Amino acid sequence: MSRSDAPIGVFDSGVGGLSVLGEIRSLLPNESLLYVADCGHIPYGEKTPEYIRQRCAVIAEFFHQQGAKALVLACNTATVAAVADLRERYPDWPIVGMEPAVKPAAAATRSGRVGVLATTGTLQSAKFAALLDRFAVDVQVVTQPCPGLVELIETGDLTSPAIRHLLRGYVEPLLAAGCDTIILGCTHYPFLKPLLHDMVPDSISLIDTGGAVARQLQRLLAQCDLLGGGPALDTRFWTSGDVEIFRNILPLLWQKSDSVRFFAL
Repeated sequence: MSRSDAPIGVFDSGVGGLSVLGEIRSLLPNESLLYVADCGHIPYGEKTPEYIRQRCAVIAEFFHQQGAKALVLACNTATVAAVADLRERYPDWPIVGMEPAVKPAAAATRSGRVGVLATTGTLQSAKFAALLDRFAVDVQVVTQPCPGLVELIETGDLTSPAIRHLLRGYVEPLLAAGCDTIILGCTHYPFLKPLLHDMVPDSISLIDTGGAVARQLQRLLAQCDLLGGGPALDTRFWTSGDVEIFRNILPLLWQKSDSVRFFAL
């Protein structure tokens, strides 16, 4: 296998990164993909930065041993905690992280008020504060931590009264504050777009960064002459949680796959 035909490693604390994986598959259909869902250690958003860095280091080294030609941190919280360390450790490896879409949201808002749905860890990070300082000087940003959402999405619950009630409680303060643009600041949250469209007026813009991550990955691969020529191999999955639960959720969020193994590291 040539290096350009090597797979791309993508990981998240759970199933949320599948939203990013879908964007990568759509933009780069010739690329083979590997995915680790670190479900046994979810939620990252409530863990310490050091704990998250340790998990990211383990997963990154696993992908490196698998021969991955690039790494995608499909998790805002993991990016905040670990992307700088990983880039230092693997200076010759294209590494793409996530960040809340503050810049496009600030450009899109008409009311001058932007809402952010995210995990506690993302909202409390220095990286998020720096994004606000850089791109949101002229807009009001209303932040809303969303404890419990990730855990429900991890069960495959995208429509129940329980998640509808929880989500409404997080969205209503943003609407009351006059936000006309809402950032989905966790990779799990794009799976809730159908629910959100039921809760907010059509005039409200919902912004996530999965597409931007896929485009950045494409740019880096092109710069390094690593774009794959295809055909792509079947995507391989690992989870540090319950394999059967993850296998049952995949058809809801991605597609059916029998290639799910236990990630024991």
